[in-house]
Amino acid sequence: MSAIDPLALRTATPGTRHARHLNAAGAALPSETVLGTVIEHLRLEARIGGYEAAAAALPQTEEVYALAAELLGGSAADIALMESATVAWHRALDAFPLRPGDRILASASSYVSSAMHLLELRRSRGVEFEVLPCAPDGTVDLEALATALREPAALVTVAHVPTSSSLIEPVAAIAALARDAGVPVLLDATQSLGQLDVRGLGCDIVVGTGRKFLRGPRGTGLLYVSPAMRDLLRPPHPDVRGAVWHSDFGFDLVDGARRFETWETSHALRLGLGTALRETLDLGVGEIQRYTTTLADTLRASLAGLPGIRLTDPAAGGGAIVTFVVDGEAPTETAARLRAAGVHLVAVPAKHGRWDLERRGLDAVVRASVHVYNDEADISALAGALTRPAAPALITSGARTDVIVVGAGVHGLATAWHLAQRGTNVVQLDRFPEGHTEGSSHGHIRMIRRAYPNPVWDELVDRAYLAWGELAAAAGEPLLTTTGGLYARPASDGTAGLRGPGCETVSAARAAELFPGLTLGDDFTAVYDPAAGVLDAAAAMRSLRELGLAHGVDRRTGCRVESWAADGDGVVVRTADGVLRADRLVIAAGPWTGALVPSLAELLTVTRIVNIHIGASDPARVTAPALGPFSVEVPGVGLLYGLPAFGGDALKIGLDHGPADDPERPQTPVTAAEAGTLLTLARRFLPVADGDVVDSVACRYTMAPRNRFAVGALPEAPQVLVAAACSGHGFKFGPAIGAALADLALGKQRPDLDFLAPERLGSTA
Repeated sequence: MSAIDPLALRTATPGTRHARHLNAAGAALPSETVLGTVIEHLRLEARIGGYEAAAAALPQTEEVYALAAELLGGSAADIALMESATVAWHRALDAFPLRPGDRILASASSYVSSAMHLLELRRSRGVEFEVLPCAPDGTVDLEALATALREPAALVTVAHVPTSSSLIEPVAAIAALARDAGVPVLLDATQSLGQLDVRGLGCDIVVGTGRKFLRGPRGTGLLYVSPAMRDLLRPPHPDVRGAVWHSDFGFDLVDGARRFETWETSHALRLGLGTALRETLDLGVGEIQRYTTTLADTLRASLAGLPGIRLTDPAAGGGAIVTFVVDGEAPTETAARLRAAGVHLVAVPAKHGRWDLERRGLDAVVRASVHVYNDEADISALAGALTRPAAPALITSGARTDVIVVGAGVHGLATAWHLAQRGTNVVQLDRFPEGHTEGSSHGHIRMIRRAYPNPVWDELVDRAYLAWGELAAAAGEPLLTTTGGLYARPASDGTAGLRGPGCETVSAARAAELFPGLTLGDDFTAVYDPAAGVLDAAAAMRSLRELGLAHGVDRRTGCRVESWAADGDGVVVRTADGVLRADRLVIAAGPWTGALVPSLAELLTVTRIVNIHIGASDPARVTAPALGPFSVEVPGVGLLYGLPAFGGDALKIGLDHGPADDPERPQTPVTAAEAGTLLTLARRFLPVADGDVVDSVACRYTMAPRNRFAVGALPEAPQVLVAAACSGHGFKFGPAIGAALADLALGKQRPDLDFLAPERLGSTA
């Protein structure tokens, strides 16, 4: 049994909260620690300067070489840090003293960039190369290689694992034959570093990337060059990093593989790579291989049992990669369909591995690849998504569905799920691709509370709590963690504050006992809500998406709605991709509601909201029970709100107001000034959060008068329902509002929502 703990590794990997990531062979998800390493160094560069930050981090940078040497086998002097595996390949091969007529033997598993480089060497330098024949199991034919090595050869190149399949080449045997013939071997370990042990294989040059199974940042790579090969290779483009200009007309290359490096590079990314290397070595490549191979075998068996799925891996396949095709569906379409279902993998076209795929009669394959943060739930999600039929193309023939839902934030997803599980045919349209951050529903956590200023909300709040329980049961995982919450305001403020079932007003002293992580002055009073808690928003969004799809929701991402119009007692919806008709239309478009519902546009204001996450020297002091969800009405500033450190995220704070925002323009990062304002407030009210800003996020609130919502039918078109203007406090109601909209779409009356009727949005009553 493997010692890998996938649950712990998922918790430490932020990306697993948002999707089923089965694309480690493309770019694996980095850990929170890798991400933090990169960000921290960038912040250091911003504080003291790039050169100064590099000097301060020099010991850590040097350790990267040692860690890479431990992974690859050899010494730190054998290692050069590169920007990618392709750059490493070019630096090594361009340094070879190749002459016209020299002969290179290449495996059919060679990557596209390597193959094109060989083609260019043939064109520009007269170098010859041969693609080695394959044995019946797909690997290099060792007898054919031995025969080819009887003639002079300059180099043998082989990809340990290709981009196009799970094939594992017999590298040690290939290297032994080449060594006996006195021919060096260049190993492309791009797809094997981190999942297979590459030490002791006998290769003279090894290239690899950081972004795949090492789980490092993009823009990092490794080059190993043995001491003997360094005596043979001479970089054609010397750089101050790898050479010393010792006289007017002379320079010497530095000792070691760093002669292949250049001065300018991303120090932050290299430090992140170092962290990833340390995490890989701590887990153990052998343990990673055992876990991922077992999980991939489970995936392979699962796919083999599905109708219409054909596995395409050769007999010598293994490791963490599985490739397949779906009958009657192009691999690019399969990958796009799965991405819309929240399952991330890729299609590999023949042009990326022509010597392999074209030889096997394949135009393209779908490639899934697992890592230590994956588990059998991810495999089940992939299998479930594959068994659902592909959506038909949008048509103009007058075909009609039951309900169209526009928008895939929390309210749109919840509505689609509730409708579909009741047997309704649902088409859901989202103008953005999966995982976008342009709206209001992204991010890891949200607040839920019973405390509200007006009793009119109480029934909906009750329904919200029940709905979260129902969703958690359907998803099979907890989504709400009860912590209690404190909501403070100046004691001198004579206006009515929050109240609610089970809530109590407490003094600043009592508040300090309840939440020692929050510091209020004696001039504050607070309402304590014992039922308040933290919602795992990312898990909720993923669960709603998967549940909806499992019940047959036809979800189409990247599909922008241009207009809609009443069509008798139904609607016609025009998109950039075509036309759809339906009996009912639900608009849950967040910041884009005003453009789709002109009658509400003047009442809606899209506002930019920023949040920051702040570190703490003692994280327990900003984690429940020392701190729960809170808000503080700060005189002259506005409402400061926050959530405790939770699930790997640091303490989160924000202000509930901001400048007007244009949703037609891309979201922009949080500025230093915006973060600085929040950090100043944190130092005042949360002094135990004594660290730096470790993360930040911007989103959009759609604000309405009195912070009300608009939920219900449009008076001018009763067949059109809207859920809009959630005014910064709508996420907690997501599943309940989804159920309500499903009720209304199917003709059930909901008088409890009359206070949120769209026609009352501008009312003062």
